[in-house]
Amino acid sequence: MSVDKTYIPKAAEITQEWYLFDAEGQNLGRLATQIATILLGKNKPNFTPGMDTGGYVVVVNCERIQVTGKKMQEKFYYRHSIYPSGLTATSLRDQLQKHPDRVIRRAVWGMLPHNKFGRQLIKKLKVYAGPEHPHEAQKPQPVTLGKE
Repeated sequence: MSVDKTYIPKAAEITQEWYLFDAEGQNLGRLATQIATILLGKNKPNFTPGMDTGGYVVVVNCERIQVTGKKMQEKFYYRHSIYPSGLTATSLRDQLQKHPDRVIRRAVWGMLPHNKFGRQLIKKLKVYAGPEHPHEAQKPQPVTLGKE
């Protein structure tokens, strides 16, 4: 009786590619799942849970993201200052106007593990409000998502 051993990729076998997503006209949740999949490395055949086999992701035009239904008015982001009555709520519409990069970053963070590994992966996400980004030297591969 033979037992197959678990394959663990070596550091030299792991390649970290750069991917470019254009968020214009894309659905927030569907875009976030694709980004989380690439950050975790689940799109590669040598995926290993708990190992950083994923790539870097650059997202541009995040101010032009779309959501379905009434989420622009009814979705709120909450934070608390730890003082009495320190709860503040920001709607999705206000958050897109002031800090559009935080919307995508928070959606992706919700799909990553909430531990040291997830904190390591979220650093590989680069989000920009406009169409320009400073990562041209890395030659990111554009990723096209199906438009509905």
